[in-house]
Amino acid sequence: MIAKINHVGIAVSSIEDALVLYADALGLTVGTFEVVEDQKTRTAIIPVGDSKIELLEATDSESPIARHIERRGEGLHHLAFEVDDIDDALKLLQEKGIRLIDEQPRKGVENSTIAFLHPKATGGVLLELVQG
Repeated sequence: MIAKINHVGIAVSSIEDALVLYADALGLTVGTFEVVEDQKTRTAIIPVGDSKIELLEATDSESPIARHIERRGEGLHHLAFEVDDIDDALKLLQEKGIRLIDEQPRKGVENSTIAFLHPKATGGVLLELVQG
């Protein structure tokens, strides 16, 4: 089911401030910037080998990222696994009784399809499935 770790999502107050570390100090290059309107989130995708870092910045105080930072501070937000068939993966997880946030896939960044598993079912870690 899982092909690889697709990316690590990191919640930040400011992408520009975070890039002082990731771009300037660590020498990584941003691949793309994208706004996810329905999640009120701006992202910066930074390729690292076969995986990526996804910096997540709220564009609105009602954004899930804004709420996350308010409750937990900046830092690790989620771990994303790449899957070959997200519909099959979700069906299998539902059959195994795994609690999902997204029972149906939705649009993600970089023309991907995504779905989140509930952290109460995953040892407190927000997991994302990514196809595409």
